[in-house]
Amino acid sequence: MHKKTLKSKHGYDIPCVTNISGKEKKVIIISHGFGSSKASPTAQMIMNVIGPDETGTLAYDFPAHGESPADGKYLTLEGCLDDLCSVEHFVHKASPEADIMYFSSSFGAYINLLYLSKRTPLGNRSFLRSAAVNMPELFLHPTTEEKEQLSSPGYLMLDRGYEHPLMITKEFVDGLMKNDIFHSFTPSPGVSIAMVHGDMDECIPCSKAKEFAEKYGIGLTVIKGGDHRLMTPGSPEKVLRLAVEFFG
Repeated sequence: MHKKTLKSKHGYDIPCVTNISGKEKKVIIISHGFGSSKASPTAQMIMNVIGPDETGTLAYDFPAHGESPADGKYLTLEGCLDDLCSVEHFVHKASPEADIMYFSSSFGAYINLLYLSKRTPLGNRSFLRSAAVNMPELFLHPTTEEKEQLSSPGYLMLDRGYEHPLMITKEFVDGLMKNDIFHSFTPSPGVSIAMVHGDMDECIPCSKAKEFAEKYGIGLTVIKGGDHRLMTPGSPEKVLRLAVEFFG
């Protein structure tokens, strides 16, 4: 693995870690969850087990996450989509013969679903772990204090056990409300999607994942006893096995 820095469309650096050599048949782009990073246990598990023989991997940090130098004002949905696009085009240039695939967790899965709906993806397979299919709902009911902060100074500092507190701007929240993927997902032609979700997910109810999967004809595997992070005993191994089978 080696570190790589890409330049965002918005001027900041996108920290990445990758093992791409240029000779791969497949490359998996790994998108992390909200408040997490490319150094998450799940991202590391995928990168350490899949490849590097015929399959390469690349994990990156969203704005204001991990090693990203960008502060919270750059954490917008369009920014996240643009960064995924920048990563994807780097992968295509670095390994032009490789099929591009996605492994995305939680918020990263929400961004991936938006990307498959709103952009023209180069990838053809997407594996979604604990997908935040109802992401806007998580911000529907701010407290009185949070409402005041979003009004003035226009942001709030949110810490729900994240790697570090995140600056959440009114622009970010407004973007979520305008992008309810649960009701507006438009699958990209030719892209295969699979989902895995824990039936004890305390953040994104499994019932929501089931409803979304049924609505859009997506295969869903439910892990009994699995929480949102899917780190309960045996869960990471199940996720890995499912991902390896899906990517083929």
